[in-house]
Amino acid sequence: MKLPTRVKLVDVGPRDGLQNEKQPVSAEIKIGLVHRLQDAGLKEIEVTSFVSPKWVPQMADNAEVMHGIRRKPGVLYSVLTPNMKGFEAAIAAPREEWPDEIVVFGAASEAFSQKNINCSIAESIERFAPVVAAALEKGIRVRGAMSCTVGCPYEGEIAPAKVGYLAQLMKGIGVQRVDVADTIGVGTPRKVQAAMEATLAHFDVAAISGHFHDTYGQALVNTLAALEMGVWNFQSSSAGLGGCPYAKGATGNVATEDVVYMLHGMGIETGIDLDKLIDAGVYISEALGREPNSRASKAIRTKRAG
Repeated sequence: MKLPTRVKLVDVGPRDGLQNEKQPVSAEIKIGLVHRLQDAGLKEIEVTSFVSPKWVPQMADNAEVMHGIRRKPGVLYSVLTPNMKGFEAAIAAPREEWPDEIVVFGAASEAFSQKNINCSIAESIERFAPVVAAALEKGIRVRGAMSCTVGCPYEGEIAPAKVGYLAQLMKGIGVQRVDVADTIGVGTPRKVQAAMEATLAHFDVAAISGHFHDTYGQALVNTLAALEMGVWNFQSSSAGLGGCPYAKGATGNVATEDVVYMLHGMGIETGIDLDKLIDAGVYISEALGREPNSRASKAIRTKRAG
């Protein structure tokens, strides 16, 4: 299949990337990251999540962050809302501070669903149904994150049929597009393609994105495998931030810098300025007191230093 000529990236660093950081990251720093990402050309940014601060203390400043971002026309700002309470909190602010899109999440693994949100897959979808309906009614878009689509820390390998089942349930409650996520980074190209294939039975290719973690160094080849199927939407994280609190040893999301370097090298447009993107990754990494987890960033900065 002909590769897409253009790819849209969703940077999930401000939310998925920072949510498990033990050290507090101020709202000001998070807002600064969002501004740097949009200035680098990102058109979709996952900003924060409206979850109980008891479970995710790092996201307790969600309203402050949404209030503080200077919105750029043409940029889509999304937030995670796992339940009705979260959704209501997300729209408690004035209309201009509402998210453009909310994200609900389900797992393709029953065991992961139980460990992560204490309910079965079917029950999780039932919980999300009123959230999805309320969002659509208010003109807010809805994305569904499908985790553990190729492997689970508790169940091991995940059959594509389970991914198809979850995609079908998501479609059934009105979710408009879905992420096929390799949450623990165990996927390899053929397995990722099988998970994508199962999702394509329920969603158009334009409504599917790949979300790959780099635990085994497979995120870029898995991105290529999805590109070969015509997928043109991907999620990545500035400076490779993030992991998964329920998956031991799972490293961060693939670094946005590395994905952009690969895509540009293949002649695929992203609309992203790689130099500005690298600077955004350096900014958040310095705030966290460490180096960016991106090989492209390291190589380009070494070259810059001459």
